[in-house]
Amino acid sequence: MTTIALIGDRRPSVRSHVRLEQLFAPEASVAARGIRATWLSSDAVDLESLAEVDGIWVLPGSPYADRDRVLGAITYARVHDVPFLGSCGGFQHLLLEFARSVAGLTSAEHAEEHPEAAHPIIVPLTCSLVDEDAEVIVEPSTIAADLLGAGRHQVSYVCSYGLDQRATAALVAAGLRIAARDAAGEVRMAEVASCRFMVGSLFQPELMSTPDALHPLIEGFFVAAGATSAQALVGRGPVDS
Repeated sequence: MTTIALIGDRRPSVRSHVRLEQLFAPEASVAARGIRATWLSSDAVDLESLAEVDGIWVLPGSPYADRDRVLGAITYARVHDVPFLGSCGGFQHLLLEFARSVAGLTSAEHAEEHPEAAHPIIVPLTCSLVDEDAEVIVEPSTIAADLLGAGRHQVSYVCSYGLDQRATAALVAAGLRIAARDAAGEVRMAEVASCRFMVGSLFQPELMSTPDALHPLIEGFFVAAGATSAQALVGRGPVDS
């Protein structure tokens, strides 16, 4: 069994959350493959719950009820090399955690949550991408390229905030890998180079998935989480009957 933590404040008004309920339904192909989800609201995240899962997915739907716990979950995934996927808000907070904890930008902020902040690195997009399909260009020699193929892809967004491009150089210098950009050169996917699988996308791959056909980014995340589950089982030794 592979267990995925879905971190976000579950709401029926968030399309991503509704789609994930469908993808993880008992009759869906994911369940038949031995992959199950445990939903954690942002204010319920703790070290004990994270230690029980094989992969961490931080979902859209920010601002979160308890942002600090969400950032703590991202730190946990990065430090312990737990496979991680962040979509939309999860991508934004992956960048925020990396900026603060790794790149030394300790005052970095998210403008949606703190519009008065002096140093926001997550800022309003020039053009909102709410319910929009658009093109991204995946960079070669990235996890994204291994899964999607390098080059141009159509993706689906429900998002209004992204990375301030002025922060990109500092994040890259600290070990962030830019995995995809849009036609204007703005960052749309990023990876933490020191981790086996720590990937964020501003677009929402769950909206491009059905219960019988998952987006390649989600498939890659599940494979990485499955490898973690297998390693943990080996480490536990034989299971008593």
